[in-house]
Amino acid sequence: MNKHNGRRIQFSASKYIQEDKESTVTPRADPTQQALFVEEAPNALDPSFKFTKQCEDGKTKYTVRIEQFEHNTGLVNNQGQAVSTTVWGYGQENQPASWPGRTIEVTQGELVDIEWQNKLEKDGEPLPHLLPVDKSLHWCYSLPDYEDVSIEEDGVPIVTHVHGAHVETDSDGNPEYFFGLSERSRGPRWKHETYHYDNSQRAAALWYHDHGLGITRLNVYTGLAGFYIVRDGMDTGTEDNPLGLPVGDYEQAYAVQDRMFKENGDLFFPAFPDDPGYKGFITDEGATPPAGEPTALAEFFGDHIVVNGKLWPKKDVEPRQYRLRFLNGCDSRFMRLRFREVPAGKTDLSEAEDPLSFYVIGSDQGLLAYPVSVTEIDFMPAERLDLIVDFSNVEEGSRVIVENILGDSPFSGDVKKQDFFENRRTDRVMAFDVVLPLSDNDDKFYPTKFDSGYCINENPVNKVRKLALFEGKDEYGRLQPMLGTAEEVVNMAGDTVKGSMTWHQGITENPQLGHTEIWEIYNTTGDAHPIHVHLVHFDTLCRAPFSFDLHKQSMTQHNGAQAKGFYIDNIVVDESKARDSLLTEKGPKDMVIAYPNEVTRIKMTFDRAGRYVWHCHILSHEDHDMMRPMQVGTPCVEESETDCD
Repeated sequence: MNKHNGRRIQFSASKYIQEDKESTVTPRADPTQQALFVEEAPNALDPSFKFTKQCEDGKTKYTVRIEQFEHNTGLVNNQGQAVSTTVWGYGQENQPASWPGRTIEVTQGELVDIEWQNKLEKDGEPLPHLLPVDKSLHWCYSLPDYEDVSIEEDGVPIVTHVHGAHVETDSDGNPEYFFGLSERSRGPRWKHETYHYDNSQRAAALWYHDHGLGITRLNVYTGLAGFYIVRDGMDTGTEDNPLGLPVGDYEQAYAVQDRMFKENGDLFFPAFPDDPGYKGFITDEGATPPAGEPTALAEFFGDHIVVNGKLWPKKDVEPRQYRLRFLNGCDSRFMRLRFREVPAGKTDLSEAEDPLSFYVIGSDQGLLAYPVSVTEIDFMPAERLDLIVDFSNVEEGSRVIVENILGDSPFSGDVKKQDFFENRRTDRVMAFDVVLPLSDNDDKFYPTKFDSGYCINENPVNKVRKLALFEGKDEYGRLQPMLGTAEEVVNMAGDTVKGSMTWHQGITENPQLGHTEIWEIYNTTGDAHPIHVHLVHFDTLCRAPFSFDLHKQSMTQHNGAQAKGFYIDNIVVDESKARDSLLTEKGPKDMVIAYPNEVTRIKMTFDRAGRYVWHCHILSHEDHDMMRPMQVGTPCVEESETDCD
């Protein structure tokens, strides 16, 4: 018999808006006052939006500074006056910081060193965090030996992870490799600020973002994210690429994020009982976080859509094919995207035509085996989409709106319209205006001639792991999503364990170097989760429904407190209802949607030794506590659960 918490966000749009109007604590910017499709969308693949390379000792070198600055999203306050937003971003000495950070573009096999500098200071003093920090979580400065370390004295802890990079462990951006401004604020596994990337992987749209332990959701929210593009001999980014892919002005990249703002332009993230949205995002009645202190939320959904740092922007295009690369940089928001033609100047979908068909040619880790024609596609947090959209079929002068047909609520696989916001605008992402004259360049992309050369992993399987996703409660009664096992296992400390586990417990995922494994991920929760595994790319094999019995078990938190977790048994998988992976998943992935009450199977080979992590990429989930370390290969003798040098 299936049993789960049945958790859902529990307030209506009218209640949310009423609470907002009565709140005198945090006046919030009104999304309905913002202009739609007026701001110009920066193209993250434009040469002016790329970091400048330097050569040093036969390697490419970047020095990247994390710093604070003022940014213009196009936001206006409730009186219609333009306001700027204080954010954090990545910059160089010869280029100011930006949101998102400028694109890093490399070639397969290119040796790259990046020095990630923490410059979150002013006049030699640490800057405060832009958002309320929940210090009750298992986060950087809650670790043993960090009791006297603080943001006020030692600076905000950061560590940059290139998401999807095939990289040595010391350059992965592991959450425990964080560093603030002082020596004592360096994480327990910190080695150096310069990371080494050999880019030993296929062409792909990766991205970089902060990954500090228990603070990732906040640091990314401030603006700490950007594209990392890998090229190879098939996907060269040049006119003579063998697949005829659009290049130059016709290849564009967009990071899609959702945000809330205060009326003065500042970023807003609900964290206190009087904050708009707090009661909805906390989700659990009776939860009692530390009085007077900020609290983490179960999920976060913003009421403003930001694309490459601009609110609901637009891009002028020619009537021809474009290669569009999208990144879902939201905290919790799943989207289902469609392209809808509307008359010139329209900002809503009341006169929209039927959805345009487009080709999906790639995913997280590179090109699919073959292109797939669709009219809509699901888009999970941290996922990248690689699309060919043909605007030649659009009436000249018309507009194409990128529509999101999912609501403002946790995703379970179905389209549902549980919306937090009155007169919501999160059903629109950006627009393309087909108003530029056609250039002399002919389209060269022919789907019937597309052959990326991608083959699925046919290595023999050394091990099948049975893992699981759970929703428990922490010591304050708040939702605590967790990873764990769906079977009894012996962890690396020699303990026999099963069920839900927090970050600090002994490692249970210990693939041997060079081994190929299938991971069966059993989702016992009521919602879908976007699962990410560091280091590897994987093939999505299939999904199948299953039944199970759910049992409570006590969990020990990082601070010794007791919380509520679960384990499962009597698992029965209905293989007769198993379904193959989607055609749009027939390529190398580092993200997979694990749907509720289904087992999701992925296959991967672990070819580098060291300590990595796997986690849900709903950022509010991974911070509390849906992330686990994994150890590839045998660790060092003197440190039984650390990576070997």
